[in-house]
Amino acid sequence: MRVHVVSDVHGNSQDLAKAGDGADALVCLGDLILFLDYADHSRGIFPDLFGKENADRIVALRTARRFTEAHELSRRLWSGLDREAATEAAVRRQYAELFAAFPVPTYATYGNVDMPRLWPEYAGAGTTVLDGQTVDIGGRRFGFVGGGLSTPMRTPFEIDDETYAAKVAALGEVDVLCSHIPPEMPELCYDVVARRFERGSTALLDALHEVRPRYHLFGHVHQPLARRMRIGVTECVNVGHFNATGTPWVLEW
Repeated sequence: MRVHVVSDVHGNSQDLAKAGDGADALVCLGDLILFLDYADHSRGIFPDLFGKENADRIVALRTARRFTEAHELSRRLWSGLDREAATEAAVRRQYAELFAAFPVPTYATYGNVDMPRLWPEYAGAGTTVLDGQTVDIGGRRFGFVGGGLSTPMRTPFEIDDETYAAKVAALGEVDVLCSHIPPEMPELCYDVVARRFERGSTALLDALHEVRPRYHLFGHVHQPLARRMRIGVTECVNVGHFNATGTPWVLEW
């Protein structure tokens, strides 16, 4: 059995269309949308609406952790526009292209920048969307937990710790734990390029000690200090920033 795993697609539909080649199934751990490319500030919904210069400014503020100023800049730029309508229209264009690129079968969960309420309109019969749910793939039980935890960035699909923990608990026993965000371990949460800690989940960390899955697969941290480490019996793997690499991580048994 061969499963390819991707995360943080962020608009890379071209490589996504090839991500399932040679695999029995594709697993996607979220963040399909490209709102703002931190490597190329000309790409994404934000620069399409407000230009590269404003994208440069907001990236600089966020990188400096000047979140209040970044929110104020964003507020001024959106003033006079229907933010919800403009964002949804742009997201719909991306989702139409990205979901069409998914191979069959695909098993997917949400990232923190996704819009879950739109997924039912775009996920075809070959795409199974899971969140706080499990599925059998090749005789192994895979559990999926979507979204991220609350942060100053205020991305679209952030949820409170209690709701997130309830989704983790709902999985029960699994062989492979799949989430968008990592467990709360400094080496897995620190982004060496952004020079900040992303939020990990203590509920996921607790599940690794209690449930002891063979693997924990996740993304979210684009340039992590450590891409993989063992916690107890579990091999924890950041499957990579697919937007940049275009290459899926491979799990075989």
